[in-house]
Order: sequence, then structure tokens, then C-alpha cells
Amino acid sequence: METGVFFVKNMSNQQDADKVLNTLLDVWGIGRAEVHLENHQAVFTYDKRMASYQDFQYALIDRGYHAEPVEK
Repeated sequence: METGVFFVKNMSNQQDADKVLNTLLDVWGIGRAEVHLENHQAVFTYDKRMASYQDFQYALIDRGYHAEPVEK
């Protein structure tokens, strides 16, 4: 499993955090995901044989969120 982290700029309340979490969980290949509203980060694990890091970023962008990669 690979680990990914995004800084989600426009995540401002718990409703946004829930949407970000559900968006990540809907991508095929997700292992687990956590969203930290206080620091605007989404942390997730995924199987790179089923999905790419960009798949998760594009899913968030499609939902209207600005997801920037964070170096591990």
C-alpha cells in the first residue's frame, strides 16, 4: 500500500471534511482515509495496482476542492 497526503485549501468546515473523506473512499483501490480539518489535510492509503495518486487528486478536483500534493 502507498500513502498519499493532500493539502485541501478550500475545506473549511466539517461538511467539507466529510465530502472529502467520502470522495476518497469512493475511489477504487482506497485502503483507508483520514481527513484533518484543523490542518486541511487528507491522508490516505491505496493500492497502486488499482489506482494512482492522481486518481485521488482528480476525484477531489471534480468535487470542487483544490487538492495539492504534500511531500511525505
